[in-house]
Amino acid sequence: MEYRNLGRTGVRVSPLCLGCLNFGAKTTEAEGIQVMHRAMDLGINFFDTANIYSLGQNEQLIGKALAEDGRRDRMVLATKVRSPMGDGPNDWGNHRYHIIPQCEASLRRLKTDRIDLYQLHRPDSAVPIDETLRALDQLIRQGKVLYIGTSHYAAWQLCESLWVARELGLNRFISETPPFNILERRAERELLPFCRTHGFAVIPWGPLSGGMLTGKYKPDGSAPPGSRFEAELPDSYAGCRKNRVFDVIDALHPLAKKKRCTLSQFVLSWCVHQPGITSPIIGPRTIQQLEDNVKALQVKLTNEDRKAVDQLVAPGDHVSDAYVADFGPHLYR
Repeated sequence: MEYRNLGRTGVRVSPLCLGCLNFGAKTTEAEGIQVMHRAMDLGINFFDTANIYSLGQNEQLIGKALAEDGRRDRMVLATKVRSPMGDGPNDWGNHRYHIIPQCEASLRRLKTDRIDLYQLHRPDSAVPIDETLRALDQLIRQGKVLYIGTSHYAAWQLCESLWVARELGLNRFISETPPFNILERRAERELLPFCRTHGFAVIPWGPLSGGMLTGKYKPDGSAPPGSRFEAELPDSYAGCRKNRVFDVIDALHPLAKKKRCTLSQFVLSWCVHQPGITSPIIGPRTIQQLEDNVKALQVKLTNEDRKAVDQLVAPGDHVSDAYVADFGPHLYR
C-alpha cells in the first residue's frame, strides 16, 4: 500500500478511505466490524463517518470495532458535524452552539480522546465562517480535534475560509470532500485546481456513483436484491437515465475488460489517480466488495485509457447531477 499525504499536513493515509455509512444499516454490526478489521489488515488506515449516520449509532459501532482491534492509534479517524441531531432549532448547523457539544458526543461514541479529521458536512450560509472557524479552532487548541475539513464546499467558500483564518490567526481547513467520479466531474472546473494550489486534501465521496458505476443497475430500473437502490433509484439518477449515464457505463465495460479487471476496479483506479485526489471514499457492505475495491490499486491506467474516459465525459463535465450543496451567498445580516 502506497500512502499519501493528507493535504499539506504530512499525515500519511491510504489511497482509499473506508466510508462506514452502511455499517449497522445495510450491513449488520457483526459484518461491519469484520469489514473494518479486514480493511485494516489490507492496509487501509483512513476511516470516515458522520454523527448523522444512524443518528450516532454508526460512530458507536466504529468505536467498538477500534476498541476491540486495538489499532486506534494507527488509524486516521474522520467524522462530520452539521446535520440535524434532534428536533430543536439549534440541533443542527455550523455554529458554536451546535459544534462544541456535538464534538463531545462524537468523542464519547467513538471511544477516543481525539478526532483526527473533523469535517463540516455541508456549508451553512446562515452562519459567518469566522463563527465556525473559531469554534473549530477552540477544539484543536483543546486537543480534541487534530485537523479540520469541509464537504461540498465551493472553491470560493474555501478561499474565504483561508482569508478569514489568516486574518484571525485561526487553524485552517486542510481537506475537502466533494462528489467526484467519471459521471460527475464538475469538481475539475475550479475546486480541484484550487485545492492543489492551496494544499487541500481531496477525499471524494461516491467514486462509484452510489453503485451506478459497478454496472449492476440497468436502464429498465432493475437492480440486484440487497443493492443500495433495489427499490428505486433516487431522483437524481432517475432523471439521468434519460440522458447519457447508461451510454457511458456501456462504453466503460470494454475498457475494463481490456485491463482484465472489474468495472468498479477500473472506475476506482481512474479516480485514485486523477490529479489532486488524495483518498476516494469507498462504501463496501461486504468483505467481498471491500477486497474487490482494494484490488483497484493494482490496476494501472495509461494515458490512452484516460483519454478514452475523457471522450465519454469531458473534464469538468457531468452526466449525473450529484453536486448539490448550499453555494449561495451568506444570509446573515
